[in-house]
Amino acid sequence: MTTLRNLPSIEQLLQTETTAQLIAQFGRPLTLDALRQTLDDIRARFKRDPEISLPSIELILSRAESTLTAWTESTLLPVINATGVILHTNLGRAPMSEATIRAMNIVSKGYSNLEFDLESGKRGSRLVHAEALLQKLTGAESAIVVNNNASAVLLTLSALANRKRVVIARSQLVEIGGGFRVPDVMKQSGAKLVEVGTTNKIRISDYTSALKEPVALVMRAHRSNFKIVGFTEEPEFKDIVDAAHEAGVPVVDDLGSGAMYDTAKYGFVHEPTVQESMQAGADVVLFSGDKLLGGPQAGIIIGKKALLDKIKKHPLARAVRADKACLAGISATLTHYLKDEAEREIPIVRMMSLTLKQVQGRAEAWRDHLGQGKVVEGESTVGGGSLPDESIPTYLLELQVKSASKFLLALRKNNPPIIARTENDKVLLDPRTVLPAQEGALLVGLKNLLKD
Repeated sequence: MTTLRNLPSIEQLLQTETTAQLIAQFGRPLTLDALRQTLDDIRARFKRDPEISLPSIELILSRAESTLTAWTESTLLPVINATGVILHTNLGRAPMSEATIRAMNIVSKGYSNLEFDLESGKRGSRLVHAEALLQKLTGAESAIVVNNNASAVLLTLSALANRKRVVIARSQLVEIGGGFRVPDVMKQSGAKLVEVGTTNKIRISDYTSALKEPVALVMRAHRSNFKIVGFTEEPEFKDIVDAAHEAGVPVVDDLGSGAMYDTAKYGFVHEPTVQESMQAGADVVLFSGDKLLGGPQAGIIIGKKALLDKIKKHPLARAVRADKACLAGISATLTHYLKDEAEREIPIVRMMSLTLKQVQGRAEAWRDHLGQGKVVEGESTVGGGSLPDESIPTYLLELQVKSASKFLLALRKNNPPIIARTENDKVLLDPRTVLPAQEGALLVGLKNLLKD
């Protein structure tokens, strides 16, 4: 009769060659934990059903290895984005340039002069890194990089408008992804909101009226993830800046997307650029590093030195500061713009600049390689909270399969996972967002799944 006494002990399992290999790979403490958990699971199942057979030592060790693998493998994996959404928030937004990746890798492998002045041999400041590049590119007097744009907003308002009034249009009190609401962040900073205008109509007189009372800032929050259409009115940003400056009030412009180039060049509507905001006279401009800029996640604050000095000295600046890898990556990304090579080197700019003929050629090559599928016209979008409802023409590889939903699941289980989309029960893959280095893996994965 089988009893739990027939189950091998931990000591017996430790004597096997397989366990020795597991210890060499995963370490002794973790391997012991996995063996104990495996034996506990077997005991629990046996108590529920004493008629079951106890597993062999080989099977016990195999289960323990599976447990160890599950405990130690990364949950953050590279995927192939075949959706046609260039800045896919759920897929990590902007893929970075090779130079950016190299720069981040170099400073991460060893020590760096993050806060060390090589000239004096004394402590330096991390705030100087990337600042000169931002000054050169934008004409700003000063700059600081923090960990994301939400932090940039919170820090700026905390430093410049705590317990003070901030004028903002009602149409700009938006919510973006993950429940992030501009009014909530403003309140968290201690700023007191002064809402002007209505949801669809804001006039310059709304601003001038609000500016008759004591005000710390006028703020614009660019609506980067939705549009207001129809019966609308909104003053030019330059007019808002002029009205604020006439009242002696500085202007903060939260651009969000961080465009350094004219998106209309690639078939989209024009997105306000960082340079345009500075030229309009904004005193402080905030934007993201990982949206239309095309770099690592970061929040960038540029503007007048007197205001930036207050921001840099605020206690919250330390809590949201960028690390060495981010600073190296942002610097490398900005250098592409300085050298006028963004279209060639930054993946998202390169994706937007692809001609229809180039995209069609890739789709046709995929079809020919797979020996099936159909090349059809479609649309690519920017996504990532930038250029809402905007799309550009593209070509798609359309696959007819038995079940589109099951095929998408199989694609997601591929190594590496392939993320596609479906329409009218057909699977669609957009070459525009598939990185050239991933094309081989994409075709291998598709070929294997289409054989089944």
